Amino acid sequence: MSGSRIIIDIIDIAIVAFVIYQLLLLLRGRRAMQMFVSLFVIVVIGFVARWVQFDALNWLMSGLKGLWAIIFVILFQDELRRILAQMGQSRLLRPFVRLEVHESIDAIVTAVKAMSQKRTGALIVVERQARLLNYYQTGVLLNAPVVSSLIVSIFTPLTPLHDGAVIVSGDEIIAARCTLPLSQNPYYVHTLGTRHRAAVGLTEETDAVVVIVSEETGDISLALGGQISRGITLSQLRERLSQLLRSQTSEGTAS
Repeated sequence: MSGSRIIIDIIDIAIVAFVIYQLLLLLRGRRAMQMFVSLFVIVVIGFVARWVQFDALNWLMSGLKGLWAIIFVILFQDELRRILAQMGQSRLLRPFVRLEVHESIDAIVTAVKAMSQKRTGALIVVERQARLLNYYQTGVLLNAPVVSSLIVSIFTPLTPLHDGAVIVSGDEIIAARCTLPLSQNPYYVHTLGTRHRAAVGLTEETDAVVVIVSEETGDISLALGGQISRGITLSQLRERLSQLLRSQTSEGTAS
C-alpha cells in the first residue's frame, strides 16, 4: 500500500470519526441517542458479518443496505434539520450563506409591540456568537419558526410556557420557559425586578441580546454586555437589533 493511500485512509477515518463525534454531542441526553446507538450497533454487526463471512447474516444486512438512508432520515429528521441549521450559522459557512435577519427582527418587534400595549411581561433572548446550550436545557425545546403570534402566545399569562425566557437563534425559536442567571450587581439588585435582573445576568456571561417587556408598565428594555437600556421605543429596538445582528453577520464573514 502506497504512502499516499495510507494518508487518504487516515483522513477518511478521521472525517468519519469527527462526524460521529459531532452527532453524539448533538444527541447527548436526548431520546434519539438510544436510537442512534441501536442503529450504529446494527451497522457494526453488518461489517462484522461480512468480515467473518457469516453468509446468511451478511445476506440479510446487504438486503437492508438500500433502507439505511431512509431509516436514518425518518428516525433523525428533527436532529438533521437542527444540524443543517447550525451548519448554516457556522463561521466557516457564513461567507457562502446569506443570513437574512430582518424577518426575525420584524417578528420580534411586532410581538413586543403587541405585548407592550397589553402589558404582557416578556423576556426574549437573541443568541449571537456564543451558543446558549446550557440555557436551552433549562426550558422546553420548541425548534419553531420565529413568528410574532407564536411569541405573543407563549408569553400570554397562565399558559404553560409564559414563565421564563424564550431563546431565539437565527430564524428559529429554540426553547421557551428557560431560566436565566440573575445579576448580582449591587446596583441592579436594588433597582431592577427579577425579569430585568435575569436579562442583565445573562448578558454579563454571554454576548446575547435580551429584550424585556415590563408587566407593570409595558415599557421596553434591551440588555447587552451587562448593561440595560430602559424605556426604548419600537423604532430604537428595531434599529439596535438590526445593528447588533447584522454586524454579527458581517464579523463572521470578515473572519
